[in-house]
Amino acid sequence: MTATDARSLAHDLLQRDDASLVALLVARGVSPTVTWSDAFDAAEALLEPASAERAVVTVTAAEADALAAATRGAEPEAIAAGAVRDALYARALVAPDGIPYPAIADAVRGQVPTDAAAAAPATGAPADSAPAPNPDAAASRDAAAAEQAFASSGSLSDILHIALAAPLSRIGTGALGATERRRLIESGAVAEPDAADELVEIAHRAGLLAGQDRHWLVTAAGVQWLRTGTVARWTEVAAALRAHLPAAVRTSAGGWLSLDRWAGAHPFDPAWPQRAHSEAALLRRWGMVAPDGEAPRWAAPLAAGSAVDTDGLQMLLPSEVDRVYLQNDLTAIAPGPLQPQLDVRLRSMAHRESRAQASTYRFTADTLADALTAGETAETLRAFLEELSLTGLPQPLAYEIERTARRHGTLRVGPDWQGRTRVTSDDEALLRTIAVDQALRPLGLVRDGADLVSRSGADTAFWMLADARYPVVAVDADGARRRLDRHRLADEPPAASDPLAVYGPLLARLRAAQGSDAEAAWLGRELEQAVRARATIVVAVRLPDGTAREFTIEATGLGGGRLRGLDKMVDVERTLPVSSISGIRPA
Repeated sequence: MTATDARSLAHDLLQRDDASLVALLVARGVSPTVTWSDAFDAAEALLEPASAERAVVTVTAAEADALAAATRGAEPEAIAAGAVRDALYARALVAPDGIPYPAIADAVRGQVPTDAAAAAPATGAPADSAPAPNPDAAASRDAAAAEQAFASSGSLSDILHIALAAPLSRIGTGALGATERRRLIESGAVAEPDAADELVEIAHRAGLLAGQDRHWLVTAAGVQWLRTGTVARWTEVAAALRAHLPAAVRTSAGGWLSLDRWAGAHPFDPAWPQRAHSEAALLRRWGMVAPDGEAPRWAAPLAAGSAVDTDGLQMLLPSEVDRVYLQNDLTAIAPGPLQPQLDVRLRSMAHRESRAQASTYRFTADTLADALTAGETAETLRAFLEELSLTGLPQPLAYEIERTARRHGTLRVGPDWQGRTRVTSDDEALLRTIAVDQALRPLGLVRDGADLVSRSGADTAFWMLADARYPVVAVDADGARRRLDRHRLADEPPAASDPLAVYGPLLARLRAAQGSDAEAAWLGRELEQAVRARATIVVAVRLPDGTAREFTIEATGLGGGRLRGLDKMVDVERTLPVSSISGIRPA
């Protein structure tokens, strides 16, 4: 990098409006808290070899071709006007005339284009090896992709249900830990570890899961997603996945490039081929493309940038049902995929034992007690199950509901008039048991007449008693029953920051530091650097008679508007007015 390069870029930066300058800073990964004092600091930093190399790694295939062609000779050549040149100029990789800055040219010459085919598994079948269109093969592809879409949608639903019951732990990188992968496999939500990782990443991109502390938590959007139909579920997530694809593999229409072109989308980035493979794996996992890399016909519009053919997808999916068979053995069998809103409620009172096109749910005293704890009553349970059942309400299940409901609510927890938590019951023996239960010691329960009281919050006391399997209900200060939801959801994400506001202080500092005379500012900067280095420089000075003269001096000091130094030609000290200096260059 030469001083002239940095000076040229500094002037260019000051000519840009705030929006384009912020876009440049974001694209080049500049922190808003960087300590640059003026545009010349910015220019020098952007043209540092390390910064130039980082910037070059991000270029797309078309940009890489243009930069490579422009830097083949000893001197960079101008890149022809067009979208590629505009994109490179926007990131300060080329000057306004399209010539790459020498630092960028050096970085390009030092790059070795990635051998995409050897660096990562293929993302799709090469275009020139694709067979001729075959209607039967296309139909088979459509059906296989729809089956994958259905299976993945169901698996993701299971993962969210599991995360609602107990948040998924994640390691420092954000990935699932081995224990959580086993938990998802053992629950039947997924069949192998890669599926767990990919579906969690898909849920994150779709906003259904959010990382918080060291856990993956379901978001409010994830809870709502669980209550929507299969096609709507799949379409919502597919649109989010498409929106999150890297710009290098997106088309101008908003779709994505053929997968066989993905591995070479960033030819100077050695990590890109593996990332491209991972990105393609997410599309395959969600059924957006078939194993051969081609989009099924019902997803082809999505790949082209428009909406998915929902009718075409719906025709290939199993029909959802709204009724189940209730059995005398306290099970419910759904003869097909149960409508999501019904499945969510049924899971609140029964444990799902198997998932397929026909699913099995089992009722137990504990699952019914959990439903009652969450706010159901014997009447609401019976009404829901009678409406849902194709076989009526079997007597064993009706008896179990009544038996559990009679016992449930024996214990009541709520606030009292003194701001404490009061535990009441008509069963004195039950209260005595609770008072000596070691698992409940953290509540600090003490006798207050016929009741127990605690300084802990009512919700905390309620859930500790519920987890200990006591028949507890939550009540308010008036004794009326209230419903509690223990699901811990992710916090709402903060509103997106306005980049102009984030970078505002930096922009103000860059612009204010230059004042109205950028040339004088740059000259002052060059003189300061020469003095710090005690460099020998050639100084051009305008004399009072209008002529110019050059002095070769070793710069030794700068202050009071004057440059001091040793004149190398005559070996005397000189003091030159800075206002008369028109330029400097290395000796």
